[in-house]
Amino acid sequence: MRAFLFFLSVAAYAGPCITSNTACTEWVSLGGGPSRSLIYRTYPLQAKNDGIVRALIMVHGAGRDADNYFRSAVAAAFLADALDDTIVIAPRFASNDSRGCHDTLAPNEVSWSCNGDSWRSGGTSLSNDHLTSYDLADDILRKLARKDVFPNLKAIVVAGHSAGGQFVTRYEMANKVHDTLGVPVSYIVSNPSSYAYPDANRPAADGKEFRAFGDSRNCTTYDRWPYGLQNRGGGYAAQIPDDALKKQLAARPTVYLLGEIDILPLGGFDSSCPAMAQGPTRLARGQAFGAYVNQKYGAQHKVTVVPLCGHNARCMFTAEPALPILFPK
Repeated sequence: MRAFLFFLSVAAYAGPCITSNTACTEWVSLGGGPSRSLIYRTYPLQAKNDGIVRALIMVHGAGRDADNYFRSAVAAAFLADALDDTIVIAPRFASNDSRGCHDTLAPNEVSWSCNGDSWRSGGTSLSNDHLTSYDLADDILRKLARKDVFPNLKAIVVAGHSAGGQFVTRYEMANKVHDTLGVPVSYIVSNPSSYAYPDANRPAADGKEFRAFGDSRNCTTYDRWPYGLQNRGGGYAAQIPDDALKKQLAARPTVYLLGEIDILPLGGFDSSCPAMAQGPTRLARGQAFGAYVNQKYGAQHKVTVVPLCGHNARCMFTAEPALPILFPK
């Protein structure tokens, strides 16, 4: 009987779990206590799997709809013929802050901040001030890097769209585990409304030249975190020296995946003065930031523009140019 049950348990995980319901979820415990956050995943994080060669972590947008982003990531994996040998993970950064965000939380589920230094930028949890949103990402990466669980894992890709793109661009420069895992990690930043500039320069109107921002008297927050490195508050990035953030930003492999027609102020577009200082549209902001970190800091980041896609994660991540970036061979 025990052998039969063991066979059933192994068979249950023989193929990927691809539905966005509770069957494809598990909880990640944080901080050594009862605090936990939910993830969707195609394979369990704790069960040994020799067949997995890559991992894709997909971060949702401002709607915190991890289920929808999981579906988009699974669709992309199917199109890339990568479902069987890729573990796809979509974490949920749930929030109930009694202001703009009203997610229903499970017992002990972490509530992340929706405002200010929020979950998008490694902000501190509302329910546990010892946790930040980037701690959850760190923990997922460490679990993936366990050789006793995923002995053949060769690559981890961290991707996000819109607010998730904000999460990824700042996590790329700040995270403390990138060089400790023994597995290469790359980052895909798709259509965020803003970036954390490493210095006080901003793009000129043509988006090609960069100079000291000329309206700092009226736009006093243009260089404050999360738009720049100043005043980083008490979140994940607060204690990391500026020079370390700049060095990590330039050194880590990153692709800015931008929609050709993401040029309208829709879908939660940030029209605040510090965001507008980075460019008039999401497309212009991404092109400018990628060019700047390459020119000024010697990065080798890539900018890939996806034809005919606007501010739409499904369009971006299932487009042909995106597939080899999301699922490297």
